[in-house]
Formats: sequence, C-alpha cells, structure tokens
Amino acid sequence: MRFLAAWLERNLGSFKVRLAAYFLLLSLLPLVGAVWAFSAVASRGETGRADARLNSALRVAASDFRNRVDQAAESADSLARATSFQQALDEENKQLLSQLFRESPNAAFYVGNQRVIGRKPPDLAVRRIAEVVHPDGRPLGRVVVSIPLNDELVTQLRDPASFESEDQLALLHDGEVVGGPRRLDLGSLTLDHAGNVEFDGDRYRALATRLAFGTPEATLAVLTPKATIEAEAAGLRRRMLLVAVVALFVAAALAYVIGRTIVRSLKELADAAGAVARGNFSSRVPVRGRDEFSNLGRAFNDMAEHLESRLEELAWERGRTRDAIARFGEALAATTNPYFLGPFIVESMVEATGAAGGRLIVDGEEVARSGNPDGGAEPLAIPLESEDGENGLILLTPDGPDFSDEARELAHWLAAQARTALEHASLYQRLELEAVTDGLTELPNRRQFEERLSEELARVGRFGGTLALVLADLDDFKGVNDRHGHLAGDDVLRAFADVLRDTVRDIDTAARYGGEEFALLLPGTDEEGAARLAERIRATMADRPIETFPGALVTVTASFGVAAFPAAPTEGELFSAADGALYRAKRAGKNRVAVAEQGDARMPSTVRRDA
Repeated sequence: MRFLAAWLERNLGSFKVRLAAYFLLLSLLPLVGAVWAFSAVASRGETGRADARLNSALRVAASDFRNRVDQAAESADSLARATSFQQALDEENKQLLSQLFRESPNAAFYVGNQRVIGRKPPDLAVRRIAEVVHPDGRPLGRVVVSIPLNDELVTQLRDPASFESEDQLALLHDGEVVGGPRRLDLGSLTLDHAGNVEFDGDRYRALATRLAFGTPEATLAVLTPKATIEAEAAGLRRRMLLVAVVALFVAAALAYVIGRTIVRSLKELADAAGAVARGNFSSRVPVRGRDEFSNLGRAFNDMAEHLESRLEELAWERGRTRDAIARFGEALAATTNPYFLGPFIVESMVEATGAAGGRLIVDGEEVARSGNPDGGAEPLAIPLESEDGENGLILLTPDGPDFSDEARELAHWLAAQARTALEHASLYQRLELEAVTDGLTELPNRRQFEERLSEELARVGRFGGTLALVLADLDDFKGVNDRHGHLAGDDVLRAFADVLRDTVRDIDTAARYGGEEFALLLPGTDEEGAARLAERIRATMADRPIETFPGALVTVTASFGVAAFPAAPTEGELFSAADGALYRAKRAGKNRVAVAEQGDARMPSTVRRDA
C-alpha cells in the first residue's frame, strides 16, 4: 500500500487528483464486499418479505372469517331474543318467519327437530345455534345460522385482505380442498410456518393457518409463485451492482471537489496572513462550513475583531435591557395563560438583569427555568405570593459574585408586575373553565360539547375516519325527583356522570347536554363500537344502586341512541339520527340501546323523556 501511495505521489503531481485516486481505491474493496454480501442475502430478504406479506394477508383473512362467525352468533342470539320472533315461532307464523328468513338467508328455524323455515345447513359449514325461550321460560325452538365452507367463502375472504393477483387462496377440510383451486395438493404444508411446495412442475411459497372457530375445523392456505420472488431478488442484485458502479464514480468526483476546496482554503489563509504581516488589520478570511479550516479562519478573524466587538457588546447590552422590559410589559398585558407566563417571566427577568439563570418555584415545585441557574454564587430570592394561596418564589443566579443595586431594583420591580399578571391570568383561567363546565356533574356543558363536535366533524370531513355520537337519557327521572326530592335527583346525575367518566377514553368527550340528558362524542369509533360502549354504560348503571341519603337506595336506568358519521354527515343530521334512535329505545321499553336507522332523522328532534 505504501508503494502504491509513493507511486501515486510521483506520477500524479496534483493534490486534487491524488485525493480522488485514494478515495477510489479505498472505496473499491468495501463496495465489492457489499455487492457480494447483498447478492447472498437478496434471495433470503425477498423470501422473508413475501412470507411477511402472506402472513399479514392470511391473518386478515382469518380475522375476517372469525368476524363472520361472531356475526353469525350475534345474528342467532339477536333473533332468539326478539319478542316478535319468539311470538312467530310460538304461533308457527310461517309468513313472519319467511320474512325473517329473507333478512337472514343463512338462518334456519327449528321447532323441536322439525325445520320450520330456512334451508338445511350444508355438512361443511360452521354453525351457530341460539335457543329460543319464551319469556315464561318455556323453550320454543332454536335458530341455526351457518357459514358454508365453499368457493364463495374463499372469494369473500380474499376481498378485504391484501393479496396480490398471482396469490392463490384455498380452504381445506381433512386435507382436501373444499374452496378455491381444486388442483392444489397441500398435504405437506405445516401450519403457521411458511414453506415451499411443488406440483404440476411449478414451485410455490405457501403458508397455512387453522380456522379453529367452530365445527367442522378448516385450514386456510395462501400460495404465491416462487418465480416471482426470485425475479424480485435478481432485480435487487442488478440495482445493487448499478449503485456500486455509480458510487465509485461519485467517490472519485467527491474527492476531487474536496481537494479543490482544501487548496482554496490554504491559499486564502496564506493571502490573509501576508496582508496582516504588512499591517492591514482589516483583512478577513472567508469562512465556509464548520471544518478545521473554517475554525482556523474564525480564530484569525476573531483576533482582528476583538476590540470592535467589545464596544458593540456594550451598546447591545443597553438596548437588550430596554427591549426586555418592553417585551415583558407587553406579554404581561396580552397573555392570560399562567402556564405560558411562568417561563416567559423567568426568561425575561434573566435577560433584563443579566443573570446566569433563573427558576420559578410554585408550592415547592419548579415550574420554569432559564439559562444555568444551578451554578455560580448564591441566588437572589424574590417571593411571589398570590391571593389564592399559592406560594411562588423566583430565584435568580448572578453571572458573577453578585447583582448590582440597579439589577436588584429592576428584579424586584419586574417581580411585582409578574405577581399581578399571574393573579389576573389565574382568575381568567378559572372563569373560562367555569363557563364550559356543568357545575353539578363537573362534565363539559352543552356549549363545550357542541364546539368539540364541530371540530371533530371538520376533522373527519377533511381527513376521513369515523365518529360516533351517543345520546343518553335517564329513564323516569322525574319520578326520582318526585319521590325522593331534587337533592336525590342531583345524586343520581352525579352518579351517572361518574359512570361515564369511568367508561369513556381520554380522547372521548362526555357532557351533560341538559337536564337528565347526556351526550358522548367518540372519535375513531363506528356505530358498532359506540353501541357496545353504550351497552356497557347501560349495564353498569342498571346494576348500580345509588344512595341518595343514609339508608335509602335507588336504582335508575338509562336509554341510549347511537348515530355515526358518515351515515349522518352534518351536526344536525347526526343529532337528529341519534335522537330518533333514543326515541325508539324509549318507546321500546327503556333501559336499552338503539342504533340509528334509516328514517330516524325524520323523527321528532325532541324526545319526550318521561314517556
């Protein structure tokens, strides 16, 4: 290597050319190694990426299947609990049962072992059964909802998952394909582990998982051609080789440019030094960047500018103090947030007094600091006591042995102004909070809720997403007031507010909308999620006796109406749909959750709460 360096120095006289040659030689070996290593891992990387994609898509398809099974169970349970269905099954009203069958085509209704309405579930199908029981406890029959394991199911599972066009999806039972391409032979597949399979002369990368969500059990498998993966790996190797060649040329060009920059910097330093030697102290070295040459140039320029800069610093200090006092007064007059005032007060006092640093302590806790208040001499302590009982203290650390008398006087004057401003800001914040909070339940009031709703509707309208509104109304609340008094009614309202606070998320908004009516705003939640949340609140309230006065307990239920964006796209339509659903919940017997349906927006916008 030393022989090569000596040869380059003898034959390439220019420093710029020698540097480019050094860079080219030093870059060649690691680039060759990188190309070789990349070629070795390209195939493994593409295989791993394909496995990850197949695994992700397969999990989505399996999750979709599970959701279909859960929906089948929910459909069976919902039908079994419906009063109209119980009556139809008890009376064997085939006309009504036929109507229900048209709404649930995969359902079959049985009385004993006799199928009354519906198609017989196929042998290869996941079934969910719900027993139908009369309110008096008498068994009436059962509902069977099935999900056939066939080609149609494979097509449905493929749609929501991110499969590519060449991927093949198959559904297996006992090792045989029951849905998807029948020509596939997947007997050698290992569950939940990707592997290679070969049939009909083609190689595939395959992954399978068991759908153990009912009887019979099935296996879902996905395959992608191995040739596609190998083609991607070959493309990566070609691109890497091209990048390596380009990198060599870039390294040589970069070294040549750097060499030119170094030579130019040395010449500028030599010219400036010669000018200073001749007595021209106004000579300066151009400074570019932050390298060693730039540091040398800065040091050279600092030597010539020392006296001039000192005079400028004194003038700047006087102007800085005047500007700090002016900004301090303007900020105290304009700002009403105590959290913003604290840091600004400390920063302004440090700047105005020339302190090394400062801290603001409130009730023993540091809330703001500026500069370096932990070093230096003993700090100047200025108390800030407020009328609301908060004990504040400003600690200013001098940038030297101690503050001058003028600086001390200025610090005490600024502290007095800060004390008054903090008291005004704290009072303003309390008044602002009271204006948007319900005094009885300490929940946001109607004004704040409607402002938040407008903001969320604007957000989802612009960026997309879901948003749900839940209206809740306490059942027979007037009877509580009449029987137990208004103080008991207040206890019930507070108890319901506690249930809401304990149930909703931090991003949700629970508000008292008026009287015994409450509202929930649920960002990122659809109708189904909002209905589940409302059901949890309903069940919690129904099981929670409330002590209105010592020894007296009262249980109050609530009804809920649920609506969601984008089904109801505007604020008025959203409220109208949720209110219509609440109206139906009240009319259906109270103590229940109703989801908005088509036509709810045309219902009366004011629900008769005691109906």
